[in-house]
Amino acid sequence: MKGTDSHETASAVLGVAAGEDRYLISMTEVSEVIPIPKLAHVPLTQPWFLGLANVRGNLYGITDLGVYLGGHSAPFNLKSRILLVSSGNKQYAGFIVNSMLGIRDLSEFSSVKIAKKKLPKCITAQYKDAEGRQWRELSLLKLIGDEEFLRIACE
Repeated sequence: MKGTDSHETASAVLGVAAGEDRYLISMTEVSEVIPIPKLAHVPLTQPWFLGLANVRGNLYGITDLGVYLGGHSAPFNLKSRILLVSSGNKQYAGFIVNSMLGIRDLSEFSSVKIAKKKLPKCITAQYKDAEGRQWRELSLLKLIGDEEFLRIACE
């Protein structure tokens, strides 16, 4: 029974919309999902870096996920949320998504081959759902470990 539970955890993904794209994120990579709090603007930073949020005494750098991944900024609304990620080395990051699309199981999707050189390293797979919509599997832990992501200052 224990093996079944770990398999279910491994295939459970969180569906989100960021910009015009749909993403699947492993439930194990997201520590919390919160409404958008007040953000402290940080001047002279990349357009995708929106500022800092204080969440229970921890400062999280907040990124517009859609813009960071090459899309356009979409207006945030009451459906928008922040996905909080914290790595073992005290790196705290939050990613604003336009809407939550629910908890999904990877078995609901068909794998699609992708040209990896065109996509960021944090995009690990691509899928289609039963309606033919495209979804990308995104590793937030790979994203926060990327040197480009760590360079928030404007050049």
